[in-house]
Amino acid sequence: MAHTEGADLHGRGGDAVESDRGRAGSRRSVPGVPGVLRRLRRVAGGRWSARGRARHRLEWLNEAGNRIGATLDLRATAQEYADYAVPGLSDLAAVDLLESVLRGEEGERRGGGELPELRAMAAAGSARHPMVQPTPAGRLSHVPTMAMRCLREREPIVVRRIRPGQFREIAPTPEAAEKLRRAGAHSYLVVPLVARGVLLGVSDFMRVGSSPAFTRTDLALAVELATKAAISIDNARLYGRERDRVVSLQRSLLPRGMPPTPGLETTTCYVAAYEAAGVGGDWFDVIPLPGGRTAVLVGDVMAHGLSAAAATGRLRAVARSLLALDIAPERVLARLDLAARDLEEDQVASCVCAVHDPAEHSWTLSRAGLPAPLMLHGDGTAAYLDVPAGAPLGSGVLPYDAVRVAAEPESRLILFTDGLVKTRSDSWDAQLERLREAVARLAPEGPDADAVNEVSPAPVPRLDETALLVSAAAPAGEGPDVQVWSLPADGTAPSIARRLVREQLEAWELPDLADATELVTSELVGNALRHGGGPGQLRLLRHDRLVTEVTDSGPDLPQVQRTSDEDEGGRGLQVVNMLCRSWGSCKTPDGKLVWAEQDLPGVHAGSSPATEWSAPPD
Repeated sequence: MAHTEGADLHGRGGDAVESDRGRAGSRRSVPGVPGVLRRLRRVAGGRWSARGRARHRLEWLNEAGNRIGATLDLRATAQEYADYAVPGLSDLAAVDLLESVLRGEEGERRGGGELPELRAMAAAGSARHPMVQPTPAGRLSHVPTMAMRCLREREPIVVRRIRPGQFREIAPTPEAAEKLRRAGAHSYLVVPLVARGVLLGVSDFMRVGSSPAFTRTDLALAVELATKAAISIDNARLYGRERDRVVSLQRSLLPRGMPPTPGLETTTCYVAAYEAAGVGGDWFDVIPLPGGRTAVLVGDVMAHGLSAAAATGRLRAVARSLLALDIAPERVLARLDLAARDLEEDQVASCVCAVHDPAEHSWTLSRAGLPAPLMLHGDGTAAYLDVPAGAPLGSGVLPYDAVRVAAEPESRLILFTDGLVKTRSDSWDAQLERLREAVARLAPEGPDADAVNEVSPAPVPRLDETALLVSAAAPAGEGPDVQVWSLPADGTAPSIARRLVREQLEAWELPDLADATELVTSELVGNALRHGGGPGQLRLLRHDRLVTEVTDSGPDLPQVQRTSDEDEGGRGLQVVNMLCRSWGSCKTPDGKLVWAEQDLPGVHAGSSPATEWSAPPD
């Protein structure tokens, strides 16, 4: 039961009826017709007035369902609740929620015991009486005595007339009590917020100045309003918890750090959608490849929720496995198309795959469904690259085409999903043009992913999640050291290659690697002579590792063979495998390329610092 102070307030119509009946009973003579008519009008008017007030209260409570909880945002819902209570119910209103509710956890199911922590969430004041805010919104609340009793007993409390000594029981601090007293607060009402048997917080109301004191009718209204608000707040909590879980899963599927990318500086950004229904499916990845090359990818599973996040993880794992085999971007997309067909029925995805070669200063790109990559050139101009738009992954429409473009010094390649430009009003082409113009204006600052995200024309909060990746080519004179030589297609090639390698390592002050590198180079060039129709080019590249590459026109990729004690050959690749950190081969338009990597003296493998990835706040 509610704790109340003061007598009940009956309807004015009822008081009028009782008064007239008393006067009529005291009279001995029958009143005239005019007196009876006046009495009947008063009785009927009182009844009609009571019905009107009841109808007004029901309409006010019904409207609360439309005004509170429309956004499914916890903080916004609390503010809507406070705003709606003023001035319809009180002059001042404040809402405090349990700290556990704000974390998405469940509230308190049992009363009594230790009082949970509360945080001030919302406050409102009428135009005549601006809000006197004891605790600023967002800070932990100091629960006063009366609100504490309300929380423990889960029962509302109404104080019709606040006595001077009660201000300290209503306000959290003596200073706040004095402010309320000076503001003219004279009536107080505090109601717990309980939904589905769970305590979520507390709301208190005050009337100030000439406003009438709270009555039992006001108490009933406040309880009904608090019940509606508590359901909306709990729905927002559940909605927010679901969204946070999907966002956490989606972010856990993205790379947490950037690997070494020779000749390339890569920044990334992931922005979750405002609504939980728009989260799950967008991803990016940065994968180091042999020869100092780097693969960058951005993808979008065309679905949302947990199933889309799971599909993201599967596609990203497949892409990394394929690129580890040094497969060309267009072939990677073709294999991803096969993998996407194994996902849930009618679930497709889009993707852009680009490979950067620092030695040739080039990009090789292929895309499946996503917007065309945006290139910001070193002179400040921006343009979308003409990369053929392949069908979405999983649709079964092959093949995919690749395009090769120059990676100019200080240029930036921008890959993004459609959430960066999606809107409900403007056309797709108009939004893409706005993005291009905004990126071009950022040219002097050298924009990274966060800067591009900030100038995006898409509204905030985002309608759809966004994955964004910006790769900046190194300025002229920076990046890995590269030397390329053409070799003769005859027996003199191995000796020439050994001499060139030794001279270059001496120039790079790496004499300790000369013997091993000469032997590795000799084996790779010899295999090209015997099995590849003669060597084409020898390339030596130095970044955080030393890479030796030999090209030839042969179609077959080399493999390590099992040998016996009687075999005279077949051990060349075994020697390369023992001397090098890793080795491999990949097909090229003219044949193949065989590479071998060695760690530099004093540089631990993979010791280049990784850039920690972080997403901007939602």
